[in-house]
Amino acid sequence: MMRCFNHPHLTLCMVLSIAAAAAPPDVSTLRPNILFIMSDDHAQRAISAYGGDLAVTPNIDRIADEGALFRNSFVTNSICTPSRAVLLTGTFSHRNGVRINGDVFDGRQTTFPRILQQHGYETAIVGKWHLSSEPAGFDHWQVLDGQGEYYSPRFLTPAGTVQYDGSYVTDKITDLALEFLQNRDRNRPFMMLYHHNAPHRNWMPAVDDLDTGSAAGISLPDSFFDDYAGRPAAREADMRIADMFLSYDMKLQPDDYETETGSGGGGGREETVNQALKAWQDAYARLSPAQKAVWDRFYDRANAGYQQVKDDPEALARWKYRRYLHDYLATVRAVDMNIGRVLDYLDAEGLYENTIVIYTSDQGFYLGEHGWYDKRFMYEESLRTPLLIRYPAAIRAGQQVDELVQNLDLAPTLLDFAGAPVPSGMQGLSLKQLVIGTHRENWRNGIYYHYYHYPAWHMVNPHYGIRSATHKLIHFYAMDHWELYDLQRDPQELDNRYSHPDYAQVRIQLHKRLGQLQKHYGDSAAGTQGYRHGQQASEQ
Repeated sequence: MMRCFNHPHLTLCMVLSIAAAAAPPDVSTLRPNILFIMSDDHAQRAISAYGGDLAVTPNIDRIADEGALFRNSFVTNSICTPSRAVLLTGTFSHRNGVRINGDVFDGRQTTFPRILQQHGYETAIVGKWHLSSEPAGFDHWQVLDGQGEYYSPRFLTPAGTVQYDGSYVTDKITDLALEFLQNRDRNRPFMMLYHHNAPHRNWMPAVDDLDTGSAAGISLPDSFFDDYAGRPAAREADMRIADMFLSYDMKLQPDDYETETGSGGGGGREETVNQALKAWQDAYARLSPAQKAVWDRFYDRANAGYQQVKDDPEALARWKYRRYLHDYLATVRAVDMNIGRVLDYLDAEGLYENTIVIYTSDQGFYLGEHGWYDKRFMYEESLRTPLLIRYPAAIRAGQQVDELVQNLDLAPTLLDFAGAPVPSGMQGLSLKQLVIGTHRENWRNGIYYHYYHYPAWHMVNPHYGIRSATHKLIHFYAMDHWELYDLQRDPQELDNRYSHPDYAQVRIQLHKRLGQLQKHYGDSAAGTQGYRHGQQASEQ
C-alpha cells in the first residue's frame, strides 16, 4: 500500500505516478517496430562488416556490430524484380508469379506487409519498388518510377507522379523515410520498407562524393581474365567489364570517342547501343546546372585516361574496371551515410531497443570477378547477398550466423518477431530461432535456386541448382549442361568437376537432394517451361 504525503501543490503519490508515466515502456511487452533497409546490387565484398576490402561502411557495420551478421545468406533468383517478389511473399518465383524483370506482381496475394497492416501496424514503403503494379498493403507509399533515376528522381504516389528537381535519389529516399517516421502514428508500431536503388547500374555518384575516393590502387580480382574453360554458359554471357558501354557506363560524352565499342550486355546490336546512348544523355540531362559544373570538372579529368588506353584492349579493360569501381563505391558511400541519418533518428527518438533493423540487398553483384559486372548466375558473388539484423530487445549483439539462409526467409521472420501468424503457404523459414540464442535443430542443409530470364540482356542461360555448405550443382537446362563445384577447394568456381570420377558420389548425392528440393518447393517442372520470355525487360 502506497502512503501519500501532502504537498502544497501535489502529493508524493502524484509525483511517483508522473515519474512512472514518463519512464520508458518495457520493450519486452511491445510489438517491435520494423525498419527494412534494402539496397540494389550491393555485393558483400563492398561492406566492411563482411571483411570487404573495397569500401568502409560504418553505418551498415553498426547494424552488424549491434546485432547479427549472416555469413551464408543467399537469394533464390538473382535479378531485381523477382527478388523483391520473393521478399514480400516468402515464396519462390514459380509460386509468386514473378520469374523475370517485366513480370507484373499480383498485389492481391499474401505479403508480410499486408499481414502486419491487418494486425495493427502502420505500414509504409519509400524508394525502389520495381514490381510494375501499385504497392498494396501499405498505409503510405512513395516509390520510384521503374528503376529510378539518380538525379531529379521521379516518384509515384497515390496522388500521381512527383519529380524532385535537383535532388539526389539516395538523399531524397532518406528524406521521405524520415518524414514518415516523424509523422507516424505514435500509438501503433510501424513497419517501413526503406529501399534504395543504389548501387544499381549506371552508378551515378552524388557530386559531393566524386572526389572522396579513388579506385586507382584497387587490384583486379584473380579471375578478372577468366577464360571460362568448361563453363559454356559463362562464356556466352555478355557482362564483361571490358565490354561496358563507353557512354552509359563509363560516362564519356559523344565527342570523347569515335564509335561505341562496348556491347554493354545488349549484344552490341545497333538498337541497344542507341538505347544506351539515349539513356546516358537523359540521365546527364537530369543534373542541375550547378551539379553539371561539378560533374564535368571531375569526369573531364577522370576520363582523360581513355585516350591513352583506347587502342589496347587489356589496358582499356583495366581502366574500365577502375572507373566502374570508383562510381559503384561512391554510390555505396551515399547509401551508408544516409542509413546513418536514419539510425541516428531512431536513437534520438528512443526507438533503438524496440526496432528491428534489417539491412540486405536484392542480390549480390560482380565487382570484377570472372571479369564481370551484373548478377543472375548462381555463382557465389551474385548468389550471396548481405543480411544484417539488429533488434537489441531480443538479439544479442555481435553474433555471426553460419547457417544457410535465403531472402525467402525474411517474410516469415518478421511475422514471427511481430507475433503475427505465418501463412502455411510461405516457403521460407523464420530466422528468429537462429538469433535469439536457441539455434534451430535440423536446419536446411542446402538451398535451391532458379534463374529464368533468357534470352535477355546479358544472355545468362536459365538454370537451377542446389548449394550445400561445401558443394554446388548447377543445371543450365537450355543447353543441358551441368556444373559441379567444390567450394572448399575451388571457392572462385573456376574448375567444373561434374564429370570428374573423384566426385561421382558427391554428384549422385547432390542430384538426389536437388530432386527432393524441387519436389518440396513444387518446382517439379523446372527446366521445361518458363524461361523463353524474350527480351521483355531492359536493365537500362
